[in-house]
Amino acid sequence: MSGQVEAKIEQLGHRLPAAPEAVGFYVPVLKTGNLVVTSGQLPFMGKELVFKGKVGSEIHEEDGINAARICTLNALAQIKACVGDLDKVTRIVRLEGFVQSGEKFRNQPHILNGASQFLADVFGEKGRHTRTAIGVSEMPLNAAVQIALWAEVDE
Repeated sequence: MSGQVEAKIEQLGHRLPAAPEAVGFYVPVLKTGNLVVTSGQLPFMGKELVFKGKVGSEIHEEDGINAARICTLNALAQIKACVGDLDKVTRIVRLEGFVQSGEKFRNQPHILNGASQFLADVFGEKGRHTRTAIGVSEMPLNAAVQIALWAEVDE
């Protein structure tokens, strides 16, 4: 049955957005074999970038967690745009997360747990993944968080 993953996303109180357009000279998602890799996704809601600034100094941790979830939804939208149906995802392989961090902020893993937990809630065991959690001093467009996903899909 198609649409089970999107139904689960809605059950969790979210909607899968349209896949955001690239904001530079790159492709937002690429499929090679049965692996789909997204470019870094920012917390866009429509055309508006939400949650700007440094986590831990300019914005609260909870806002960073929400930004991570929005980035993850955008990454899932990219995967759907690439393969047509999120039910084709057989495994979330890797989450690469970057948090624009205030001075001495070292809680990046906690911020990205919002994305990791969301993927586990949506996909169950196949949503558990490897991850990097990196703090950076500056981010494109002043975004609080950026996330890229790697997913294995059924041909």
